[in-house]
Amino acid sequence: MLKENLQRVEERIAASCDRSGRRRDEVTLIAVSKTKPVSTLQEAYDRGVRVFGENKVQELVDKYEALPRDIHWHMIGHLQRNKVKYIIDKVDLIHSVDSVRLAETIDKEAKKHDLTANILIEVNVAKEDTKFGVLPEELDAMIDEISRFSNICVRGLMTIAPFVKNAEENRAVFARLRKLSVDIAGKNIDNVTMGFLSMGMTNDYEIAVEEGATLIRVGTGIFGERDYSHV
Repeated sequence: MLKENLQRVEERIAASCDRSGRRRDEVTLIAVSKTKPVSTLQEAYDRGVRVFGENKVQELVDKYEALPRDIHWHMIGHLQRNKVKYIIDKVDLIHSVDSVRLAETIDKEAKKHDLTANILIEVNVAKEDTKFGVLPEELDAMIDEISRFSNICVRGLMTIAPFVKNAEENRAVFARLRKLSVDIAGKNIDNVTMGFLSMGMTNDYEIAVEEGATLIRVGTGIFGERDYSHV
């Protein structure tokens, strides 16, 4: 099943790139492996997957220890400040920075490890009450503050679009995030680049690719439905 799912996702990404005049290598597929056992991740690894996304710190740490070291780990879930220290030296990218206070903690922990943390700012583009993320109108002020931290580099933006039956309904959300990133890039702020746009999940990643996503987060489309009874 995993082989066929990966193939199907790959074909759809390629088709979306073709439709929007993009190269396939402009889009990175993140296999969202939350709740999945190490054996399933190993199978995905054996089929060439090297980028995995986790929502929970403990799961990421456990899997990091159990799996090959050439995997690129992304923290994509809500991150509490008291958990930053456990993943700071294990992840390539933190997608879900939604406050200056969280960024400050990441900066401090990165300093302790003598590294620069790559982060994305999570934007609540659709302004959903149930979602984390900074509101679009608060984004500029937040980035100005975070850009002053010496051990952080803001690499782009992330959003979680609403869950909709018709993926087309999220096109405007993705287009808005891309516009925000273009506007920020134009300001040439120190420690801020806008090379990454993390948007699109199993139900809407094709639309996200057409609207400029460089990172798409696909879980169910690769691994199938999740069993939350053990979590």
